[in-house]
Amino acid sequence: MSSQLQRPRASIATLPADGGTNRRQFIRGAAIGGVGVVAGEALLGVPATALAQGATPGDLAILQAAQVAEALAVTTYTNIIAAPFFSRLAADDQGYLRAARQEEMSHYALELSVTRRASPFTTFFYPPRTFSDARTTLNVLVSLEDAFIAAYLVGVRRFSTADLRVTAARIMGIESDHRTLARVVAPGVARQDGGPIERVTGIQGRAESVDPPNNNGYERTLRWTQIAQAVNALLAFAQRSRAARAGFDTTRSFAFHPFTPTLPSPLGAFRSFTG
Repeated sequence: MSSQLQRPRASIATLPADGGTNRRQFIRGAAIGGVGVVAGEALLGVPATALAQGATPGDLAILQAAQVAEALAVTTYTNIIAAPFFSRLAADDQGYLRAARQEEMSHYALELSVTRRASPFTTFFYPPRTFSDARTTLNVLVSLEDAFIAAYLVGVRRFSTADLRVTAARIMGIESDHRTLARVVAPGVARQDGGPIERVTGIQGRAESVDPPNNNGYERTLRWTQIAQAVNALLAFAQRSRAARAGFDTTRSFAFHPFTPTLPSPLGAFRSFTG
């Protein structure tokens, strides 16, 4: 694992605040920025106009931050699938990663259907060797899923309506699936790619055995209670200056490319905000 990601308390989880300015710019940018908006309804087939009209500014701030997280997730999975080590994974592990990409895009589209604003960040930065080194890639992926779980739990805590809180919990459950399955993939990494990988380091900076991969009795909140904490954690991936301070590779950026998602099963598709 890269040294930059061995210290996620500094590089990912608790990036230093800039007097709140970057966080405010992030939220404000999400509220007014973004070009090339593709209506979420067109992607999902689910009109959300009524909910959008009833969403509070606090609700929209959470949803807009979640859109950035989902754009980052889609970009991460897209580039994992294109990585050299991917083709040497077992077929079922490849299938998990492909399905996760579709699911993350579906989450983005759902949130877009409410906010009606595209993500203000469309390119992302990563620690060195992400996508070229399997161990670094899986550490980054699990760290991100840890962050996504905690962020959606902020939504469960802070959304103004029961429908939005349940929706956040529904998405958080899928992010939890992704975290576990990323840990399932680790021992299946080919020897020529540095496998088998038996320990993976997530956002808390502690290498954890992948046996068993489902090692949480309860989801980890990271003690986040405000969406600004999630924003602060993700800025290193989204903002060049913060990426440089975190030791990420700023010589190369990775673009978010939206697409129309196809979920693995119609039984798992989104029906409505009432479930």
